[in-house]
Amino acid sequence: MSKGFPSHAMVLAAGLGTRMRAASDSLPKPLMPCAGKALIDHVLDLLAAAGSGSVVVNSHYLGDVLAAHVEAYAARHPELAIRLSPEKQLLDTGGGVTQALPHLGRAPFFVLNSDAILDNSTALGRLAAAWDEARMDALLLLCPHPRAVGHSGGGDFRLGEDGRPVRANGAADAHIFCGVQLLHPRLFRNAPSGPYSLNLHYDEAAAAGRLFALEHDGWWYHVGTPEALAEAGRRLSRAGGE
Repeated sequence: MSKGFPSHAMVLAAGLGTRMRAASDSLPKPLMPCAGKALIDHVLDLLAAAGSGSVVVNSHYLGDVLAAHVEAYAARHPELAIRLSPEKQLLDTGGGVTQALPHLGRAPFFVLNSDAILDNSTALGRLAAAWDEARMDALLLLCPHPRAVGHSGGGDFRLGEDGRPVRANGAADAHIFCGVQLLHPRLFRNAPSGPYSLNLHYDEAAAAGRLFALEHDGWWYHVGTPEALAEAGRRLSRAGGE
């Protein structure tokens, strides 16, 4: 990026996490412990290490519990200004970001899922370095199947030689979207009101030739079930002890 590393980011943490409730029904999914800390702390630590300074976290299910945790995290990390964006009605990914837009600035910003863990902090820097303001409205991080942990099913996109992803409709050999991305606010200029998916804007950007993607060069952990939580915890703890 010509103007430096993105200063703003959003963490999507408002989902119901119904599949994870077998592990605990008293915690929202972003607070499930994994390798010694809450899932959302892995994401916040990644942003802090990479150099983001302002983060919005949305919330819904057990929002007061999540809010208390995030506020305590912010008190321990004054370098990271964190704002909560509560959702009385679940707004899905697109609606959640749209609600938070007034706090995300006018430059490109990161959006990360709270249940997506990356094994290093270089991915965000690689996204920022690859961003091309003149060509891009959205830049997605994609993971090849061999480096994806906890993901079942096929892939989301095939990555073209020009860096433009094409929908793969669950093909087994396709890349998986990591839930990590760099978006420009102009992507939301015609955003609808109420709940909707970010897929709407990916398709709009693709139709305009402005959707791009980058392959993740490390491991990606998708933590959506108790089994995936346990597997990610084992692998991360083992890696941390090496």
